[in-house]
Amino acid sequence: MKVIFTQDVKGKGKKGEVKEVPVGYANNFLLKNNYAVEATPGNLKQLEAQNKRIEKDKQQELEDAKQLKERIESLEVKVTAKSGEGGRLFGSVSSKQVVEALNKQHGIKVDKRKMDLHDGIRSLGYTNVPVKLHHDVLATLKVHVVEA
Repeated sequence: MKVIFTQDVKGKGKKGEVKEVPVGYANNFLLKNNYAVEATPGNLKQLEAQNKRIEKDKQQELEDAKQLKERIESLEVKVTAKSGEGGRLFGSVSSKQVVEALNKQHGIKVDKRKMDLHDGIRSLGYTNVPVKLHHDVLATLKVHVVEA
């Protein structure tokens, strides 16, 4: 019996997959527990429409990320910090501070975990911070650290 999985079933199939399974297994377990539906022409058409919608949403997300990349790369974020001799900071500027400054100065909200800033910024001046907006889109934000 052909079924369309509505949930992931360990060892049998993933959500959205169409597979041939034994009739007893399908009737007594998969269909009964709503893990799958029978692969009728109507259900297959519905699955195809759902997959097209998901693909369209992914494409839109990618386009939005590319637009945000262009906007971010044209900006400069100014962060103030206390410093000592030779432009060395007391502590460091974290990704959280950069995200807050970006939101306050330009109104762009980005998750701090998307900033690829491992140790923080430890000196005055300009620093390029990579920002992962999408798994295919990587923007570079220019951060200017000035003395408070």
